[in-house]
Amino acid sequence: MGLITYLTRIQFGRGALRLLPEELALLGVSRPLVVTDRGVVAAGLVARLLDAAGLSDATAVFDATPENPTEAAVLAARDRYREAGCDGVVALGGGSPLDLAKAVALLVTHAEPLSQYAAILGGIPRIRPGQPPVIAVPTTAGTGSEVGRAALITMADGRKLGLIAPSLIPNLALCDPELTVGLPPGLTAATGMDAVTHCIETYLSPRDNPPAEAIALDGLTRAMRSLRRAVADGRDLDAREDMMMAALEGGMTFQKGLGAVHSMSHALGGRQSRPLHHGTLNAVILPHLLRFNAPACEAQYVALRHAMGLSPGADLAAAIDDLNRDLGLPGTLAEMGVTAEECEGLISWAVEDHSTATNGRPVGAEDFRALFAAALGGA
Repeated sequence: MGLITYLTRIQFGRGALRLLPEELALLGVSRPLVVTDRGVVAAGLVARLLDAAGLSDATAVFDATPENPTEAAVLAARDRYREAGCDGVVALGGGSPLDLAKAVALLVTHAEPLSQYAAILGGIPRIRPGQPPVIAVPTTAGTGSEVGRAALITMADGRKLGLIAPSLIPNLALCDPELTVGLPPGLTAATGMDAVTHCIETYLSPRDNPPAEAIALDGLTRAMRSLRRAVADGRDLDAREDMMMAALEGGMTFQKGLGAVHSMSHALGGRQSRPLHHGTLNAVILPHLLRFNAPACEAQYVALRHAMGLSPGADLAAAIDDLNRDLGLPGTLAEMGVTAEECEGLISWAVEDHSTATNGRPVGAEDFRALFAAALGGA
């Protein structure tokens, strides 16, 4: 069991869920709102959490988190928090419930509309400290949202916007690899590629943050040695633990900023007709950005090859293509049902996304047009 203090308080290790009662007491939370989704409820994990925490079955639970959290869901969960007289939030699930929980805590103490707090709309200084405590309990190994300062929310107008502030980092990340054992192979693969993308994109960010870079490389090393194993055998706890740490470390490096893979996946993530999984989008798009960034990032690519266990001079994009294939993930956006017409309408959103400024190489509208075309399966 390791207690780590980096950005926030982190309890990490097998069986860490049993520490929840004392952590709730430390934060002065006795009436939490549990934010989750119906899949997590069906898997029996909410009941497991309530039992471990010594909370009654009457504890307020919001389980209507969509696959990509929406402004409407944030408002509904905020209303549930107030109706139940809650004094804190426990988020249980993947990145969607965790992000939704942060936004709920924000709107408990901040006025609507939610969009005014988006980073690209000048919202960072509008987010003040003082939100109710948030405990993040991830059940997937990918998003890193448990230690992230951002919440990605799809607004009523379809834009997927990032709310970003240090006070949005959960007060506690409680990371128990045993909670990921029941995750199906497909979700293990998709969320794992989210962690891989975080480690790579943050490492390539031009911002200067050597500790974050070292953490990103360690997370990438863990993911590359364990992701295939976790997908092949979901009960391999050593692999599950490695992947949960890789996801956590990917989140720890968000301070450097992400890149254009996320700019594109955020734009696509606002699509409501058929929700697209964020980690799968990242997996499909990542090879194309690795090819695009190569002329500006060759020195960093040397370190990435080493962390990934590749030979000097190996093609990073091809290595990710091979990994995606081994994991059974789609090879193109077209396979995910995305059309060229849709992508054309998303170029401006990608340009404006908060992750674009920290891409490893400057990227503009025409670059995004070409990247979307390549990811769709074009030349």
